[in-house]
Amino acid sequence: MSESSFQDDVLGELGDEKLTEIAGLLGTDDTGAREAVAQTVGAMTGGLQQKADADDADGVEVRRAIAEVAETEPPLEGVATLGGLGGLLSGGMMAGVLAKVSRPVAAALSKRTGIPAATISRVIEMLIPVVLAVLAKRASGRTAGAGAGAATGGGTSGGLGDLLGEILGGGKK
Repeated sequence: MSESSFQDDVLGELGDEKLTEIAGLLGTDDTGAREAVAQTVGAMTGGLQQKADADDADGVEVRRAIAEVAETEPPLEGVATLGGLGGLLSGGMMAGVLAKVSRPVAAALSKRTGIPAATISRVIEMLIPVVLAVLAKRASGRTAGAGAGAATGGGTSGGLGDLLGEILGGGKK
């Protein structure tokens, strides 16, 4: 079984309708929206990985959020994850972590692309429930099939960081 990238999984979960909505927000076509989503998700997951590796309060928060995601059941799929109460309210701690990571991501992408940070922030708001869904699916797939020890590399120290790396596919940007 070939493993898709985290960005591909997010794009698949997002669906064509939401991708078209994002394209409209950004003033581009579906291809441009796909590229923007992949860039945004890459920056968000890179930020998560960086925070998880930190030895400070942010690192502790991210590692707790990862543990929470790894312990929950996979959420609803597809467009059922978007909007309503399925957004930030059901995301627990990880939704808050993603919201914190999104601020610098929006600013950086705005500088790089010239798209207003407010527009990028709106796209990120649409992506957070989808990213949460993919994180939960990947976490449950890693832990269910192999057991927690195998999913975290068999060790206890750094296990959550290892799990995040596995969930994100190595945390590639």
